[in-house]
Amino acid sequence: MKAIYVERFTAPDSVRVREVEKPIPTAGHVLIKVHATSVNYNTVALVTGKPFIVRLMTGGMRKPRYRIPGNDVAGRVEAVGANVSRFKRGDAVFGDTANVGFATFAEYVVAPESVLEPIPAGVSFEDAASAPEAGLVALQGLRDAGHIEAGQRVLIVGASGGIGTFAVQIAKHLGAEVTAVCSTRNAAFVRSIGADHVIDYTREDFASNGQNYDLVLSTAGYRPIVDYRRVLAAHGRYVSTGGSLRQIFEALLLGPLLSRGGKTLRGLTVKPNMGLAELGAMIASGAVRPVIEQCYPLEDASAAFAYYAQGRTRGKLVITIARD
Repeated sequence: MKAIYVERFTAPDSVRVREVEKPIPTAGHVLIKVHATSVNYNTVALVTGKPFIVRLMTGGMRKPRYRIPGNDVAGRVEAVGANVSRFKRGDAVFGDTANVGFATFAEYVVAPESVLEPIPAGVSFEDAASAPEAGLVALQGLRDAGHIEAGQRVLIVGASGGIGTFAVQIAKHLGAEVTAVCSTRNAAFVRSIGADHVIDYTREDFASNGQNYDLVLSTAGYRPIVDYRRVLAAHGRYVSTGGSLRQIFEALLLGPLLSRGGKTLRGLTVKPNMGLAELGAMIASGAVRPVIEQCYPLEDASAAFAYYAQGRTRGKLVITIARD
């Protein structure tokens, strides 16, 4: 089968397709014919080995431990191993393989049935592939860590990116008043997906405009954590879902120290696939519409990686591998 296979850490635009052995499903696993996958932060990090902490976390110091990158998957079940009860050949499924070996940038991937959900009727493979990581980071950040409630004022930093575009729509679906932080070129766009208010960070500083929020979700970039604390309303919550390593470490290390006076600051530890069926239902109903900036064939994955690495992606980049 064809796959993006990374023998050594390399530049994002240097990945290539090669022929590798087609996997065989073992007990409890299914073989998926991959129709689509998408690019996430970890996709590029597994290719480049940067930042260096990625090598420490994955156990690949000199060369990648996971030779085939990718964790979002949407496709059809090609074969099932023993004791598989939830799926049969031909079923359309989607999920996140980050905890079970990645490897979705390939024509086929094997995954435990436990990490998969049926793709709801009417949802395309491309839309399904865009959602498992980015959509669930947004959902878990807002609902599980942020305890979002209808009527709350919610600030989303990095609103035009993969996580941010899901977060804006999910927050609106859950009844919040949403303020989105983005660049000038994305202001009209984030309004079009549901933001009630937009802060153009090139012209206005959200940390000094006098506004307060019940929930702040940061998905990109870096701001000192004290800036986020400053804009929290009484009993407000700040959740960091991504951004620079410094942003993440501040949330994890300083968040507990700054969580006082009714305010809570924390980082999100995402739980892959938790809430995926619910997210799929939101997409199927039209409450959430995945934003896909561009689709690439597998052979052009290097171009997708290079563009993603520039940090200007609007929504998601999807890799289309097979079609019905």
